[in-house]
Amino acid sequence: MHGKKIVVAVTGSIAAYKSAILVRMLVKEGCEVQVLMTDSAKAFLTPLTFSTLSKKPVYSEIIESDQWNSHVELGIWADVLLISPATANTLAKCANGQADNLVVATYLSARCHVFFAPAMDLDMWAHPATRQNIQKLTEHGAQILPVGNGELASGLVGEGRMAEPEEIVSYLQRHFTEQHTFSGKHVMVTAGPTHEAIDPVRFIGNPSTGKMGTAIAKAFARRGARVTLILGPVSAPPPAGVDVIPVQSAAEMYEVSTRTFPGCDIAILAAAVSDYTPANPSSVKIKKEEGPATLELKRTQDIALTLGKQKKNGQIIVGFALETDHAETHAREKLTKKNFDFIVLNTLEDAGAGFGYDTNKVKFLFPGNEVHAFELKSKAAVAEDICNTVAVLMH
Repeated sequence: MHGKKIVVAVTGSIAAYKSAILVRMLVKEGCEVQVLMTDSAKAFLTPLTFSTLSKKPVYSEIIESDQWNSHVELGIWADVLLISPATANTLAKCANGQADNLVVATYLSARCHVFFAPAMDLDMWAHPATRQNIQKLTEHGAQILPVGNGELASGLVGEGRMAEPEEIVSYLQRHFTEQHTFSGKHVMVTAGPTHEAIDPVRFIGNPSTGKMGTAIAKAFARRGARVTLILGPVSAPPPAGVDVIPVQSAAEMYEVSTRTFPGCDIAILAAAVSDYTPANPSSVKIKKEEGPATLELKRTQDIALTLGKQKKNGQIIVGFALETDHAETHAREKLTKKNFDFIVLNTLEDAGAGFGYDTNKVKFLFPGNEVHAFELKSKAAVAEDICNTVAVLMH
């Protein structure tokens, strides 16, 4: 980590003493550390402690002694922003953009990866409001470091302890290593639904939001890949840092995917592509008539099957399967037929998984009956699991 620029933001928790140790360790690793403190953090440790350890003045206010401590410059300067300890109050302010102090203003200006090291009592940690704020922060791209389980400042025993300084340094070391995992690799990701026109105002589609595929595209981009995201019609704005090609129909997604795939090293097929499309779409709005209406459908071209047949040595293809019954059987058939390296299976039988959710519960199925099962987690975390697995296959 030598030469890395790290902003350590300290907030008001008894766990602030761990951050003093952390700053010392980061400096010994060769990092350039800039410490920020909230006013409440000063009740636990003085700015002098951190300025002595970091060899830099500590910033606490946006305007201090007629000087502007530019949160914008700090957000651009840093390679990593680490909020440690992160209290429930700070998590809430960051999640909701309440920039009433230098720490939150810097978080909102940060262009780098952001880590939170939460510290609070077990009931605060488990409270639905805190869980919701953590989910928001994860969706915004931040990483929440695991809390420890043990005796807390209240005397209670349970989850909520801030991670130990050694653990945090280890996370940061891994982060900087992973940044280059996919350098020089071209990754194609398909995401979202497709809309199959019945007439100019009606279509056949599904409720896919594209959240899973978008999270995957972001995760690969963060690790150094050049990412092409082929994105069906979704309401969310396209993610920054990736090349986005918008499409509407299965035919358009097929054309762009088959054109892009030969130049790719990795393809992640997360889109919910329509299997059928109207055989004779009308060029004008179909008028309502008495009696039942009949809509003739035809099969769309199978993108995954086509790419699986085109796959060259060294290329990796990851497929997705959303099932409602006999899930593993159907997914394994798809895995084999479409020549995937592995398939990500989720089922509507699991609460919190499937269309529209910010979470997912998946299994990775590999050739040879190997299965890796995961608990319910955010789609951003699932995307990291996919990246990790692809990295292993690559090597």
